[in-house]
Amino acid sequence: MGILSQRVERSEIKAGDHIYTWRAVFTYSHHGIYVGGSKVVHFTRKKDSDPSNLNPDPLPSSCPTFPDCGFQRPDSGVILTCLDCFLNKGSLYQFEYGVHPSVFLAKLRGGTCTIAQADPPETVVHRAMYLLQNGFGNYDVFENNCEDFAIYCKTGLLPLDDDQGIGRSGQASAVVGMPLAALLSTPFKLLVGGPVGMATVTAGMYCAGRYITDVGVRKDVMKVEVEHLAAHLGWRESGVERDLIDLGEDEEAVENEVVVLEEEEQLDEEEENRRKKRRII
Repeated sequence: MGILSQRVERSEIKAGDHIYTWRAVFTYSHHGIYVGGSKVVHFTRKKDSDPSNLNPDPLPSSCPTFPDCGFQRPDSGVILTCLDCFLNKGSLYQFEYGVHPSVFLAKLRGGTCTIAQADPPETVVHRAMYLLQNGFGNYDVFENNCEDFAIYCKTGLLPLDDDQGIGRSGQASAVVGMPLAALLSTPFKLLVGGPVGMATVTAGMYCAGRYITDVGVRKDVMKVEVEHLAAHLGWRESGVERDLIDLGEDEEAVENEVVVLEEEEQLDEEEENRRKKRRII
């Protein structure tokens, strides 16, 4: 268990693991779910995103090893790539779940672990593969990024209140928390002696901020089934939802047809009765 992050070998990971790799000399990390067979499902910007927007993780242009590497729905940011393309020559790290609060606070960087407990591997892989076909909404660095995607796949937890401007990502919490901690610790300047004391107070507030925003500690999260995710967040209709709508429309059409046939049958009976009366007369 490293202080910065948990580096692992390829032979150590298994399907359902939340993995990540550092980019730009430890400036930020990119996260995904390992689904087995040297394949990773992860989240980035959609294919048709504005090219002027900075893409934090450029998609692989081609892969000589796996023909399906880079599979991605046209209107989705969820993508399937091989492990090599995911790592992009970087090292492999494993995100830790169910860590003790003291371990969580000892980590120097956000986005490496959580206090939340992970679900069984088969559930994690199911969520990742389902979202590969149905999407995970629009990519947002602070509110809906690759780490948010991986954490949801591992836990099924989703914040109830999206107005906070921050998702489940510990990485985003750290980015927001450091300057905020420095700002809030300024009034303590008169109470602490020298720069060392000031740094200690700032670090303490930074760690406290990371802790209270962790998905395993927050009270505004709930378990959401992946099949209900799109409806819960008001995203575009998922493939399953479209099938259900189509099925409902088909059932309604059948019901209408039955009503029409019954009405026609009733009219035929009335006409037959009138004919019988005329013959009797």
